[in-house]
Amino acid sequence: MLKVDNLVKNYDAAGLKVGALRGLSLCFRKSEFVAVVGPSGCGKTTLLNILGGLDHYTDGDLVIGGKSTKDFNSHDWDVYRNHRIGFIFQSYNLIPHQNILSNVELSLTIAGLTKKERIKKAKEALERVGLGGKEKKFPNQLSGGQCQRVAIARALVNEPDILLADEPTGALDSVTSVQIMDLIKEISKDKLVIMVTHNDELAKQYATRIVSLRDGQLVNDTNPFSVKEEEVEVKSNSMDLGEKEKASMSLFTAFKLSGKNLWSKAKRTSLVVVAASIGIVGVAMVLSVSNGVQGYIASQQDDMLSGNPIQIAESGLDLSSLTENISNPTKTSIIKESTEDGKINVNFMIEEFVARTKDATNYIFSNSIDENYVRFLEDMDRDAYAAMNIAYGLDVTNNIYTDMKVYELEGDKVVEKTRTYSVAATTELLKSMLSVSPEVEKYRDMVNTFATPFYQALDNKDYVLNQYDYVTHDGSTAVFPEAEDEMMLVLNKKDKVSDFVLAMLGYYSQEEFTNLVYHFMNENGMGTEATKLPADFKPKTAFDVEELVGKEFTWYPNDTIFDSTKLHYFSMGSTGGAILGADAYRYEVTDPSLFPNGKKLKIKSIITPKSSVQYGSLKTGFYYTKAFAEKFVEQGLNSQIVKLMKDNNIDTIQSGKLPGAGTNLGLSYKYRYVFQGEQKEGTGYLGSGNMMSSMAGMFGGSGSGISLTSLSLSNLGGNSIPTAITIYPNNFETKSKVTKYLDQWNSDEDITLKDGTVLLASDRQEIKYSDNLEVIISMINKMIQMVTYALIGFTALSLVVSTVMIGIITYVSVIERIKEIGVIRALGGRKKDVSRLFNAETAIIGLISGIFGIGVTYLLSFLANIVVGSLTGVYSIASLPPVTALIVIAVVILLTLISGLIPASMAARKDPVVALRTE
Repeated sequence: MLKVDNLVKNYDAAGLKVGALRGLSLCFRKSEFVAVVGPSGCGKTTLLNILGGLDHYTDGDLVIGGKSTKDFNSHDWDVYRNHRIGFIFQSYNLIPHQNILSNVELSLTIAGLTKKERIKKAKEALERVGLGGKEKKFPNQLSGGQCQRVAIARALVNEPDILLADEPTGALDSVTSVQIMDLIKEISKDKLVIMVTHNDELAKQYATRIVSLRDGQLVNDTNPFSVKEEEVEVKSNSMDLGEKEKASMSLFTAFKLSGKNLWSKAKRTSLVVVAASIGIVGVAMVLSVSNGVQGYIASQQDDMLSGNPIQIAESGLDLSSLTENISNPTKTSIIKESTEDGKINVNFMIEEFVARTKDATNYIFSNSIDENYVRFLEDMDRDAYAAMNIAYGLDVTNNIYTDMKVYELEGDKVVEKTRTYSVAATTELLKSMLSVSPEVEKYRDMVNTFATPFYQALDNKDYVLNQYDYVTHDGSTAVFPEAEDEMMLVLNKKDKVSDFVLAMLGYYSQEEFTNLVYHFMNENGMGTEATKLPADFKPKTAFDVEELVGKEFTWYPNDTIFDSTKLHYFSMGSTGGAILGADAYRYEVTDPSLFPNGKKLKIKSIITPKSSVQYGSLKTGFYYTKAFAEKFVEQGLNSQIVKLMKDNNIDTIQSGKLPGAGTNLGLSYKYRYVFQGEQKEGTGYLGSGNMMSSMAGMFGGSGSGISLTSLSLSNLGGNSIPTAITIYPNNFETKSKVTKYLDQWNSDEDITLKDGTVLLASDRQEIKYSDNLEVIISMINKMIQMVTYALIGFTALSLVVSTVMIGIITYVSVIERIKEIGVIRALGGRKKDVSRLFNAETAIIGLISGIFGIGVTYLLSFLANIVVGSLTGVYSIASLPPVTALIVIAVVILLTLISGLIPASMAARKDPVVALRTE
């Protein structure tokens, strides 16, 4: 039973209160066909909307099955509309992008039935109204009468107790109207049908009861409900809404409806997706390139690690501290002015000079490596590193001798003879050949910078051969050097070795080297009359493997190459002292009896970097073994020159000739050579030249008179404590183990060695190590991240614009689908369901835009990799990880959902009555 008791409904119109219903009281039977008639504005549709729960009364009461609705909440009204009411609208109100089966099924979906049940009942309802077999048709494929039948099927499918019809034949022709009215009359046999109509004749013909309204009040009722009937109806037909409490649209249905709506507007949706994906592509490409570059760096890290190992030296530059402070603000000018009115101002440069000196000192560190620290390093887990190179600061060029073809004068004739010189002497001889031109000669002291002939090899054969291949010829067998007398030649990536190094070791004769200088001077337009080349001269650009491997060198101990009778200590009083020894160094093997204890050194193999290696662990040059280095130190410690230095507390012998000095200081020797047909004499100084001396020669020319060198105890093998230790981790993972172990030395905890020795923290001095690669990689990654953030911030603007655009499109969609909103609400859909409908639409747009944008990103990344790869050989410069791609898509969906919140909320707040009237 349905009853309205003294029902009042007022509307506010332009600030005025308009009464649509004025104290209306009616009671309806369980099954009857009631026609509500009256002129326009009499309150017919308002009454129908209140009875259907679409609109709510101002005063009075609506009683359903004996239960007042005064305390109904929103959920109760939704359940009531979905399970007790069926609506038949004049304009059908079918959802155009759904086929008629889905239109009918919608009410059941909101009721929470399973898919199988929904399809079965919807088909039965369509069969009942004569539309069986047309389930897949869309509303625009049906006639007006067929559309109204679909609307009736939708109203009946959930087996409602009450059927409300608003002008059901108003848009139909007379023939179709009769068919529809016959169908409604048939339905009224077991249901309450309340129809609003303007057609009195139609009401009289089909209705069993006619209720006439005027000005919101009842003026006539042809079959009123008696008091006795009301009592019986209340007792037998009470309604418990709790029996069917569910009325909500599933998330799947929301996505289905929204998806079909977007599909029905495919062209517009495509344009929206493309426009929205522009920002996505921008952000994703930045992430792709950033990840690709970082991935490339990461892939090269292990390779770079071999060329940039961890180093512990007596002194070095603390790059980590330098990079940490590199961004600190500095003074823009080196001059600080002290101003005072009326006086001459002073420019203080000293303050800035001192401050700069302090800064530089802070970045330079010195380590005191001792025996305990070496033992500490030797205790390190062997699995944490591939190789550990312990270097003693040796200068073997003074002790290794080689055969070289040089010019000599026999009378007036220049002849070529083979002489045996130390590598230090051959280097001086070759530098003398650069005197052919003043422009070239002033750079002669930089030769050692371009070419260092000897290095100490790593003792891990497998580690080295993992990066290098043997160079063999005619089936010869290569041997990795391990013994004292074995050496190895390392080539660069182009299978080359420096011409300077080859010349130093006697592979080029004096004539060949001199002609090379002439040749390249002519090539650069610097040739003179003195630089004429033989007509048939061709530079020797390659050597056979047998030529390089077959050559032998000889090593002599300190006591052989130094004449101890010519070495002496010179005291300079309070300022210290010096070791002097003019011509004490035997640079040439002249009398074999003066050169005992020589040891032949043989090159056993040549290796070259593998094609996959970018940064090898070895530099180009000749390598001696760890056993040779230890032998060198053993003889050095017992040599006379080392003892002389230690007895007089001299760590370094300074050699050279200063401007105006009459004699040579330190260790010097005279060598003779023939150049351009003339006998000449040169002076060699033992030790390595310093940068100041080299720069003075460059800018001061050969006549500057400055030539300074230093020869330390370590150079002579006089120190059993390493000057530098280089550790080669296996990879970046194990590198962290190495650095963690090294950090223990500088901790406040005592260290117990494997042999039980305890190294107290209080007895240990801090020792810093250089991990330059970590600093470099960290700087690079930080820069990449900064650039990435900046670019993402810039490109994200387009993403924000796209998001706003999606919000606008969603708002437009709300406007377009207002009637659909009304239908869903009329079928029992909640406000939440309406909001969910449009949130689903924005989510779908976000998902498709994200997928499309990521797809375009992968395509652009592929093309970028091809282009960059063809230019650089790196085919992974752009790489977007799948996880990142999914995160981007998720972020896009989130942004689109946020953009659609306001339009979705607006849609949920739409008045269903107003929505259903919208055209």
